[in-house]
Amino acid sequence: METSFLTDLACGGCRKTYAADVLHNLCTECGKPLLARYDLKAAAATMTPDAMASRASTMWRYREVLPVQNEANIITLGEGGTPLVHAERLGERLGAKNLFIKDESLNPTGSFKARGLCMAVSRAKELGAKALAIPSAGNAAGAMAAYAAKAGLPAYVFMPKDTPSAFITECYGHGAHVELVDGLITDCGKIVEERKDEEGWFDVSTLKEPYRVEGKKTMGYELVEQFGRELPNLILYPAGGGTGLIGMWKAFAEMGELGWVGRKRPRMVAVQAEGCQPIVRAFDQGLPNAPEWENAHTLASGLRVPRAVGDFLMLDAIRRSRGCAVAVSDEDMIDNVREIGSTEGIFAAPEGGAVLAALKQLFKTGLADPSERIVLFNTGSGHKYVDNMQDLITGHDTHQGTN
Repeated sequence: METSFLTDLACGGCRKTYAADVLHNLCTECGKPLLARYDLKAAAATMTPDAMASRASTMWRYREVLPVQNEANIITLGEGGTPLVHAERLGERLGAKNLFIKDESLNPTGSFKARGLCMAVSRAKELGAKALAIPSAGNAAGAMAAYAAKAGLPAYVFMPKDTPSAFITECYGHGAHVELVDGLITDCGKIVEERKDEEGWFDVSTLKEPYRVEGKKTMGYELVEQFGRELPNLILYPAGGGTGLIGMWKAFAEMGELGWVGRKRPRMVAVQAEGCQPIVRAFDQGLPNAPEWENAHTLASGLRVPRAVGDFLMLDAIRRSRGCAVAVSDEDMIDNVREIGSTEGIFAAPEGGAVLAALKQLFKTGLADPSERIVLFNTGSGHKYVDNMQDLITGHDTHQGTN
């Protein structure tokens, strides 16, 4: 397998650099996330079209620009290589012939979180971590528990008490130590922060270590390959912690240096819930950071993130791409989960329904053109949300698909 060309880490805020061969959390100078850097000139020499054509369809096909140094430390369950579905029937309803759904529900553990936690766990093991801890509202905890189990590392999970039961059961099923917290994911994060040093845990919280974003960025690499080395015009992404949006933006920059794509970039749209929309508010108000959202509530647990450590990175990507941030109601999420399912056969998570609801808003306001090549991200499986969605889905009349 090809060699990783990882060189070092750089703070996304103050740009201080760090050696990549030891465990790090946030920048010790400014408290911002650290981002991995690579020798992209060297990587370009082996990531040629002919070489890529012979590689397996997992995220590890991008080995040169991923951080794990020793192949023996790769902890894999077959993540990546998810389908890009041409949503023809749904697109016909919307008058959008070039509408696509990137369906991340087919990853191991049923969501895009498998990409990031696979990478974080693999790299943590490689660098000597003895136990892992995570605050999570759902899918991230299940993914961390699964990969930690595969790696033989103890997993400590902190989740809000009202997390859907499927996520909690999944963590127990993977042998994790689970603690349910009376509060939000931010309260869970405070517990991990307070206890990690004494307990000997390595914290793999969203963007509080450098490598989850490296797994998530592979979604961007896959999109470019699936479109024949081209980029879409518009990407709608459900953003809680925002690692995937940040990762894809990083991937597009890397691919520019690799010679895979030109200078043009997709417009990035961050989609949030009306009951928890710190990024939308910050975008609308022109703020560089997103203050914490009070009394956060939404049935889309992945979007119930009142404050994100990578807020400034998300906002930068949205603005530099000439994108925007949109909030949708829980009711609209469920209506659009039904529409995706009834037209394309994909049982989306509420977050997947949210991006379709947001696209309809953009069509109405003229911020998106139905003739564009558009990608909606369904980040997880609706099966894990049946406790939340059942009454809302079964209690509605059959969706008629009106726009």
